[in-house]
Amino acid sequence: MSYVKLIYHIVFRTKGSVQAINTENERELYAYIYGITKSYNAFVHRIGGMPDHIHILLELPPTISLSEFMRELKKSTSKWIKESKKFPHFIGWAEGYAAFSYSRNEICAVTNYIKNQKEHHRVISFTEEYRKFIVESGIEINEKYFLKD
Repeated sequence: MSYVKLIYHIVFRTKGSVQAINTENERELYAYIYGITKSYNAFVHRIGGMPDHIHILLELPPTISLSEFMRELKKSTSKWIKESKKFPHFIGWAEGYAAFSYSRNEICAVTNYIKNQKEHHRVISFTEEYRKFIVESGIEINEKYFLKD
């Protein structure tokens, strides 16, 4: 018997960081994302974001690779967004994403961070936030590719 708990904080953005996720319909998009995560037997702690990016804190089963999950999530949501016509400025998701692993003890802090995105981004831009997450996780940023679509 294997015992595994994989807790990820995933951050991904719209192509070109276009402000495409309107507040009137964001909850519906988050509900759609929630449905996708449930189909993978993932446990969602929190989904939230801003008009140009989304944060998800979830537990992903070890039988699903993170890259496979993100590929399907982006593909499925792109199709749904375009068909719904509720996000007229949406042109797609940026190619990459960031994912950081956390321990069970950090779930509350990360959940609150995601919950308070709107207040948080009054003082820090997405670019600054994204860079901070990456650097604090010990990942070296290649400026040639940073936030390029």
